[in-house]
Amino acid sequence: MVLNKKLIDSIGEELLKRNESIAVAESVTGGLLQGSFSIGEDASQFFQGGITAYNVGQKYRHLLIDPIHALACDSVSVKIAQNMSKHVCCMFTSTFGLASTGYASMVPEKNIHKLFTYYAIAKEARVIDSGIIYSTKGEGLETQLFYVEQVLNKLKQILKNTS
Repeated sequence: MVLNKKLIDSIGEELLKRNESIAVAESVTGGLLQGSFSIGEDASQFFQGGITAYNVGQKYRHLLIDPIHALACDSVSVKIAQNMSKHVCCMFTSTFGLASTGYASMVPEKNIHKLFTYYAIAKEARVIDSGIIYSTKGEGLETQLFYVEQVLNKLKQILKNTS
């Protein structure tokens, strides 16, 4: 598994400089965002932790997502990602919350023929950025790692542009 340690360390340095922290709520990335932060220089000083919630029940129970909406969209929407990012801030008492939910494999029976993730970034439990990232990679781990890098780059841009 290849993670961009330089990118992770630069995010960590910025968070430390600002005396801020981050927590992660993820689904499609399967814990890889959390794993990425855990290898960062001085991670314990800026990374509060995270949760990987794969199904509606766990996303509802731990991240307070709307279960009716989640059932209607297979727990994959920008609204779900936004709620995940806001609630992980509160759950871990972090400045920033980072979330991802999407597909790393095709699901033809659900009409999923394109791979994508919705991401959201919250600051102090208020969403400050969210959107969709389409995979340009194959299925599975290759796509998950692509999402991780893309989401981390989004976070780095947000940190660069906010104070």
